[in-house]
Amino acid sequence: VTATDADDGLYGEIKYSLKKEADTAIFHLDSETGAITLLRSLDFEEDDLYELEVQARDGGGLFDTAKVG
Repeated sequence: VTATDADDGLYGEIKYSLKKEADTAIFHLDSETGAITLLRSLDFEEDDLYELEVQARDGGGLFDTAKVG
């Protein structure tokens, strides 16, 4: 995922996180780059849809959330 911020310096730095702690058992989200990777194989007999809520927060404390499915 990618988010942008027009601010300079610390206020323009973005950190990424997953809103649901349970998602961290399957997915890893790099807090610096926003890259999402798998920690284990997906089992579509267990779930037929995987949806994550990713939060991007800037250095000033502002944030937004997006769903990734």
